[in-house]
Amino acid sequence: QVQLVESGGGLVQAGTSLRLSCATSGRTSSNYDMAWFRQTPGKAREFVAGINWGGSRTYYADSVKGRFTISRDNAKKTGNLQMNSLKPEDTAVYYCAAWSTAVSGTLPSDYKYWGQGTQVTVSS
Repeated sequence: QVQLVESGGGLVQAGTSLRLSCATSGRTSSNYDMAWFRQTPGKAREFVAGINWGGSRTYYADSVKGRFTISRDNAKKTGNLQMNSLKPEDTAVYYCAAWSTAVSGTLPSDYKYWGQGTQVTVSS
């Protein structure tokens, strides 16, 4: 069992940066993939970025490639999403996910554990 708690969301202006964090607990080892998804009202949850358990492999949605950076610190049991050059279309609830059943999973159904989400709002 893995528990996830996101933090760091907020209201920012377009062009600025925000850093989301995901604190994990419940499992002693960190040998599982982590990812970030986002969702807006009326739309399906969409993949944003993922990272393998060792941090050596990262993968991104085309919409955020070059602007967002995913990372993790297994010693601190945290995952992070650095979001730069934010755009109004990045506005969403951002979710941390863990334990993918697929290699480099990009579907919500690939992940077993989820956080409660944190709101990110980017004003123009």
